[in-house]
Amino acid sequence: MKNTAPYLMLLLRVGLFVLFQATIALLFYILGSEAPWVRSEGYWAIAGLLANGVTFLLLVKLFRKEGVRYFDNFRFVRKDWWKDLLIAIGLLILAGPISTFPNIWLAKGLLGSTEASAALFFRPLPLWVIIISFLWPFAQGLVELPTYFAYAMPRIEKQLNNGWIAWALASFFLAFQHAGLPLIFDLNFILWRIGMFLPFAFFIGLCLKIRPRLFPYLMISHALMDLVVVLMIPVKG
Repeated sequence: MKNTAPYLMLLLRVGLFVLFQATIALLFYILGSEAPWVRSEGYWAIAGLLANGVTFLLLVKLFRKEGVRYFDNFRFVRKDWWKDLLIAIGLLILAGPISTFPNIWLAKGLLGSTEASAALFFRPLPLWVIIISFLWPFAQGLVELPTYFAYAMPRIEKQLNNGWIAWALASFFLAFQHAGLPLIFDLNFILWRIGMFLPFAFFIGLCLKIRPRLFPYLMISHALMDLVVVLMIPVKG
């Protein structure tokens, strides 16, 4: 009997994002908000933080079942560490345009402008919410790439005996999860969220497939890049 956990983990995060956004919307509804779901859309970092917490606990449990400690998957390799660092820096330089240009092109094509996409994504929030949101990028760095490329991809590869299909599935669902963070019921916004990450997801997945020892470098870089995203959230006046 095949282990379905790797496939379920591909879908887990988008489900958790929607679940926790719905929970936030419910709280706003209880508090008397006239548009609880619309208000919840701006709290995506909080929904993401909660989802990351659940993802981390599940990954720890799944790895433990196999006799592996979570952080053993992402140790720095001392031998030739400087080569890994230089490769990681080079890949991040390449990743810049791969992640930036699809964002700009799709925002203009689907939503009219980058300003329109930013207005939907970056909603003014109370300062205390933004402060809590700073935990999100660090939790993101801990679980996002590991979910798809350290846990799901190698196990799907083993089951299918095909590493390229496993890489394609893991990469696609890494991009697809963004449809739920936040979930806004606008098809163009959903397509923008998925499409802007699609080339980057396949690129970073290929890097980790070819050289898994880059995990710690890319996880740290990922957290730092997402930290910049939180800095862009405006404070509600």
